[in-house]
Order: sequence, then C-alpha cells, then structure tokens
Amino acid sequence: MTTPRPDRHRLLAHLPFAVVMLLVGVAALRIGMYHWRQGAALIGGALLVAAVLRAALSDEQAGLLRIRGRAVDVLSYAGLGLLILFIALTITGGPLG
Repeated sequence: MTTPRPDRHRLLAHLPFAVVMLLVGVAALRIGMYHWRQGAALIGGALLVAAVLRAALSDEQAGLLRIRGRAVDVLSYAGLGLLILFIALTITGGPLG
C-alpha cells in the first residue's frame, strides 16, 4: 500500500470550502443575470451546506470552513443562511422564478 501524499491531503481538506464557493459563484451569476432573489436564496443555501459540512466533518477535513469551535461555526453558518433565505423568500416585489 502506498501512503497518500501530503499535498493531496492538503488539497482534499479544501474541497468542502470549494463546494461552498462554487455555490456562491453560481449565486453571483444568477444575481448578475438580474435574478437577485434566486441568487440570495442560493447564498443562503450555500451557508446551510457549509453548516452541514462543518457539523459532519472533522476539524482536519473541514479545512477553511473551520473558523472557531464546531458549535459556533455551525450555529453561525446555519443562522445566517436561514436569515438570508427568510429575507430572500419573503421580500415582495417580484416572483422568485
């Protein structure tokens, strides 16, 4: 058996952050296409994904999603994600689709 290279391990540690940033990039694209409510909802969803990943992964696997303690990170990501989703879905003045 071969042992994994340290470079590959460090790269995999940043994969959860890359997934969240990919979702934020898609959200930015939707906002740029004048679908700001969909973009805001995607950003809220990305934060909820970050909360789930931070809760499910170990400190080493969470990579750049790890800022403070696990509980603080999960509560911060989930709280902000739910707040953004709530605001995006309740503001009147246009259809979500």
